[in-house]
Amino acid sequence: MGLSVNNNTAAYNTYRNLTTTQGQLSKSLEKLSSGYRINRAADDAAGLAISEGLRSQIQGLTQATRNSQDAINVVQTAEGALSESTSILQRMRTLAVQASSQGSINDDAKGNIQSEVVQLKAELDRIATTTKFNGKALLDGTFNSTFQVGANAGETIAVNVGGAMSASGLGVNGVDMTAVGAYTNGAAAAGKVSTANATSAANSELTITGVAGATFASTGATVSAFQGLKGSISFGGKTFDLGSVDYSGVTTTADALTKLNDSAKTALGLTGTAPFTSTQTTLVFQVNEAVTGYTGTAGAALSDSAANVDNATPVFAAGTGASDAITALDKAIKTVSTTRANLGAVQNRLEHTIANLGTATENLTASESSIRDVDMANEMTKFTSKQILAQAGTAMLAQAKNLPQSVLSLLQG
Repeated sequence: MGLSVNNNTAAYNTYRNLTTTQGQLSKSLEKLSSGYRINRAADDAAGLAISEGLRSQIQGLTQATRNSQDAINVVQTAEGALSESTSILQRMRTLAVQASSQGSINDDAKGNIQSEVVQLKAELDRIATTTKFNGKALLDGTFNSTFQVGANAGETIAVNVGGAMSASGLGVNGVDMTAVGAYTNGAAAAGKVSTANATSAANSELTITGVAGATFASTGATVSAFQGLKGSISFGGKTFDLGSVDYSGVTTTADALTKLNDSAKTALGLTGTAPFTSTQTTLVFQVNEAVTGYTGTAGAALSDSAANVDNATPVFAAGTGASDAITALDKAIKTVSTTRANLGAVQNRLEHTIANLGTATENLTASESSIRDVDMANEMTKFTSKQILAQAGTAMLAQAKNLPQSVLSLLQG
């Protein structure tokens, strides 16, 4: 190669190699400082696309794990509250067994037992109403939701608490330890005064105890017959004495019946139409066929305001006494226990879900790491090599730039 001063080819060649080495050294430094083999799409276009897809899966699985844990927290909150509901129902059942012992429990004791039962039912309702998770009611019968437990659409688990866990929802709102079963229209209550709202022991709203038979004249009921009524009627923990009605100024049996009905409604707190259904417009007393001197139809009402009342569904249908309360409470306890068992099964499933999500996250993270993360040892080896080449290239560039000076020797000679 000839000597020239206009173009130092050796220097150009050295500079080009040095520039390439510097670029490689810079990329190596970037990988070592970031920890990633792929910092931009140009580093590995296909690898970047694959790793981004894996990252989406990993982040989705991580959130799904948190969602699953939230689901467990919801289930534990509901089950914890139901545990206390079970304790309440067990206590109510114990009281029902106690109240069923007719030989050792009098009416006053039953009233005291019923007072506790009323408070326990109120607490059942409070628990069912106030048990919430992030503002969502869990035990009022409305909670039926799904939880996203996977990284992809449709990967959900449903959690359904079931029906309302309130006293009415469990069928124990009508439990009344003071009830002994209602009189049935006809011979079963012969010689007694009954009501059209108390048609059978299993379907009653009112309980009449100790009612003396009333004697009517052969022409039918008289005001004096109403005045001779004795005994009491109980409802919702309140008692009405049949002999306490003031019939002053009453001249007809219709007025006497109205007075009796109104007095009973006031004493028992049955104002307005409650607790009767739409076809039950008033509290109606009636006499039965076997009453002395009464020739009417068995169970015929003394007032026509009882129309269709026998076909109505009583609101207080479960209030049939301590013995029936045991049956109702057994059913309620079974309902709550079944609900708790279902929630426990869901919680076990969710725990397995979380374990599976953890394994999947670990494996996908390993896959993403193998594509995107830099091998520090290998990259450090490359970095050292490029660093040496950069130093050598710098030194050689210094030498190459001095090559044209040899031309001066020719010029000086």
